[in-house]
Amino acid sequence: MSRGLSVAAPPPGRLPDGTAVRLDPRVRRRDGGTTLLGGSPLRLARLQPRARDLLRTDRLVVRDATTAALAARLLDAGLAHPEPEGVPAGELTVVVPVKDRSTELDRLLTALRADPDTAAVPVLVVDDGSADPAAVTAVAGRHGARVLRHASARGPAAARNAGLRAVTTPLVAFVDSDCVPLPGWSGPLARLTADPRLALVAPRITALPADGGGWVEPYEATVSALDMGPDPAPVAPGTMVSYLPSAAMVARRDALGDGFDESMRVAEDVDLVWRLVAAGWRVRYEPSAAVAHEHRAATGEWLRRRAFYGTGAALLAARHGAAVAPVVLSPWSAAAWALALTGRRSGALACAAVLAVATARLAPRLARPGQRPPVGLATVLVVRGSAAAGKTLARSVTRHHWPLALAAAAVSPRARRLAAAAAVADAVLAWWPHRRRVGLLRFAAGRRLEDLAYGAGLWTGALQARDARALLPAGPAPMVPSPNRSRTTGSLVESRETGHDGRTMDPSPRTTT
Repeated sequence: MSRGLSVAAPPPGRLPDGTAVRLDPRVRRRDGGTTLLGGSPLRLARLQPRARDLLRTDRLVVRDATTAALAARLLDAGLAHPEPEGVPAGELTVVVPVKDRSTELDRLLTALRADPDTAAVPVLVVDDGSADPAAVTAVAGRHGARVLRHASARGPAAARNAGLRAVTTPLVAFVDSDCVPLPGWSGPLARLTADPRLALVAPRITALPADGGGWVEPYEATVSALDMGPDPAPVAPGTMVSYLPSAAMVARRDALGDGFDESMRVAEDVDLVWRLVAAGWRVRYEPSAAVAHEHRAATGEWLRRRAFYGTGAALLAARHGAAVAPVVLSPWSAAAWALALTGRRSGALACAAVLAVATARLAPRLARPGQRPPVGLATVLVVRGSAAAGKTLARSVTRHHWPLALAAAAVSPRARRLAAAAAVADAVLAWWPHRRRVGLLRFAAGRRLEDLAYGAGLWTGALQARDARALLPAGPAPMVPSPNRSRTTGSLVESRETGHDGRTMDPSPRTTT
């Protein structure tokens, strides 16, 4: 936990009546609608007859304690997402940390005042030691914003905390000065706080159009680590969306407790999110709201920032242990790939045997009582998990552990071939979904350079901290009951993880004022 910093405990209240949740489009119904397969980590959820009757369609509206418990279980399993409707938990104040960016601040405040949803909300600008404080004060005054000032720079975490302590409204939005909120951005986020257990929610971060942004701009606009993608998601370590960047987020003020860790100049947003999740709060990503961000376009500055972000992993490891492991693999997938990569026929046969045993062990776990184990489904899941594990390993070779791969390649022709194949495969697979937006060569060059910079920062941070945990792989965490799970929920849904979805943990926060 973060140096003794605390967050509040979530209230016992349930989802309010009228809350609507909808199944994730990627969830698959099986066994006549009695089983759901989906979520992250991938899990199989068996609906008891009462739950099946309530969930005849993909949409569920909370009407009473029973439907509230079922909706909560689906949300916490990542099988469903809330519709951003209803009444917000309260009024909102926008906090803007800034240092020496009066032009960008003016652009941001202009966008806030032009949006009907935020035209009249209080705005608090925290000047974190600007060299020209008069310019910041003048811009804030033109837009009716209040100013707090630090005489010297104390960092983005301290600036946000100063704003947090000064806010009196139930909700607080943190928006960085290099952002431009798009019209209607705050409404969906604020409405989701009708859930009393939701502590924090963030919008999608898109690229602000740049004039002559250089060769890296199309790459950043396509796959910036600020952009969590087009799909809503619960946020927690070990899931597809494991963190949220603090470039823009809306939070329940009382939930944040001591707020951001001011001793961290990077990754303090990841740390806060993980502390909230550990305390039992819900944290969500909602892409129906969007905020544009001015990405760095100069190559040198871009790479230096990527290396700096990499150093944050060691800070997170000291506070959250294996939650920051760069590679998460099941033992079965790790063994299968280790054997396959020997390049020998015996290794390939042994790999097939490992996967067969994994399938045989998984199938009974997926079977309903009194039914034969679904070997076909287990086979699909094991193959799917092993393929995901292969992508994870390739990503590790080119990003997190490239110094080890480089050392191996220097002494082994086979290692050189494998590293080159991993680099090419990783770039092509990552580029393919974005092939209409950016060319392959530009994308591959950007991805390889970004990975080298981030990996260098990762190793530098670990060496400086004398702590290797940020470099060590981990196995999937054992499934534990959700902290929000009630007795009523447990009688409606039985859920278990399949244990076969290899993934990388790669919190690369963007924390700027």
